[in-house]
Amino acid sequence: MVAMLIEFLGAAHEVTGSCHFVSFGNTHFLVDCGMEQGPDLYVNQEIPVNAAEIDYVFVTHAHIDHSGLLPLLYSHGFRGKIFATQATCELCNIMLKDSAHIQMFEAEWRNRKAKRAGKPEVVPLYNMDDAQGVLEHFVPCAYETPVQVTDDLKIRFVDAGHLLGSSSIEIWIREDGEEKKLVFSGDIGNGNHPLIKEPVCLKDADYVVMESTYGDKNHTIPPDYASALAGVVKDTFIRGGNLVIPAFSVGRTQEMLYFLRRIKTEHLLPEFENFEVYIDSPLAVEATNIFHKSVAECFDEEALELVRQGINPIGFPGLKTAVTSEESKMINFIQKPVVIISASGMCEAGRIRHHLKHNLWRKESTILFVGYQVPGTLGFHLLNGAKEVKLFGESIEVHAKIENLPGISGHADKDHLTKWAASFAEHPPKKVFIVHGDDAVCDSFAAHLREELGYDATAPYSGDIYDLATGACIKEGSRDQIKKKEKATNHASSNVFARLLAAGQRLLTVINKNEGLANKDLAKFADQITALCDKWDR
Repeated sequence: MVAMLIEFLGAAHEVTGSCHFVSFGNTHFLVDCGMEQGPDLYVNQEIPVNAAEIDYVFVTHAHIDHSGLLPLLYSHGFRGKIFATQATCELCNIMLKDSAHIQMFEAEWRNRKAKRAGKPEVVPLYNMDDAQGVLEHFVPCAYETPVQVTDDLKIRFVDAGHLLGSSSIEIWIREDGEEKKLVFSGDIGNGNHPLIKEPVCLKDADYVVMESTYGDKNHTIPPDYASALAGVVKDTFIRGGNLVIPAFSVGRTQEMLYFLRRIKTEHLLPEFENFEVYIDSPLAVEATNIFHKSVAECFDEEALELVRQGINPIGFPGLKTAVTSEESKMINFIQKPVVIISASGMCEAGRIRHHLKHNLWRKESTILFVGYQVPGTLGFHLLNGAKEVKLFGESIEVHAKIENLPGISGHADKDHLTKWAASFAEHPPKKVFIVHGDDAVCDSFAAHLREELGYDATAPYSGDIYDLATGACIKEGSRDQIKKKEKATNHASSNVFARLLAAGQRLLTVINKNEGLANKDLAKFADQITALCDKWDR
């Protein structure tokens, strides 16, 4: 009997934490392994097999909500291969290490407070060793080039136009002579973005898993972003304040540099020709260097033409970087208005929180949001009128001007998503699964595809399992909206014990893989396990 199954784990009726599990025959793989950001609406189903039994991970792009749990997977025993585009591999090299650094720093900070309050120790979700370890398992791939992973598994990456290196992934799997083609959209770009190419539309698939972040709305007609940004800079500088831009270190920061370069070269701000821009994010600085290395493969024609003319698309006079913490702190002592671009884009962590602390209370300053804010994040609260926020245990009144630059989005809107889905119309898929959207949006966009394109579209929940041979749902996950409990798993006792359990499960996997080994080697292995058990048996 043919057994091809897909189980939806993360980003099911939620925007972040993308993770999908596919199994056929003896092969298990994940498409993305992302971290949830902001509040969790649903309790996600765990990966149904031990991490050591996962053979491959295919990563659509480097954003943490698609790649951020790979080090945790490694710490639980994963030792398979991770396939991604060249640029995604390079970006993950900095982003996963940065994520590990944040995990470790926050655990250390919390432990200082916990110790004084007599609370349990906190351990990071994963550490730098885990990040370094998993990075050794990445396999860089070129766009448009088929990769024969095994005799029964083939993949191909195509440009999704969302981020440098972002991709949709075509996957062909074969079991008992029957082949099925799956397409995972990844995050689909909005089009007309500076630097990166347009999304590639695909023509055929048996099953499509696609995102729906903006599946319920269309972006406004894009303004001239450089002119709009120049207006915000001018307004802020006339008031004598700083323009603080929370921006993702990878993608959005480089786009903002592109527009700021235009402001300079096109003299859109004659009153403040020599204004300074500070990138305060070591990660953003490293990511910008990777953008420079990826010109030929990833840049669009407009950016390529600038390069041919000897123009750096994201560089200009007055651009400064802050890498060390001391350089970051000194920005707040500058006695003239400046532009500060810092991470994270949703204000949940990183250096941006320090700049908010120094600028939110100033009526002269402006906080400019240039990307999607997940409900529940600090960025979301500020954008929706919060009058007071807490930063580093201190209440800060919000007097700064809060602005949003409409239309700047790395995600396709409803019309663009529909256009991408419609490319399959000549060979309609058996089923389209809608993920990576707010709770109601996933359902409404699935209904839209049913009505507009006649597709069999559904929005699965975490834990839903579908048989790819028949298209039938063979198990339903939880439909209950359950708020996550306080993160008890951060306590050292539970988190480390979970790691121990994962190690034990990995040991069983390794034992099974060694069946058929020479008897003397098996006996030696058994003696080593017995000795270990004798040492720790209580």
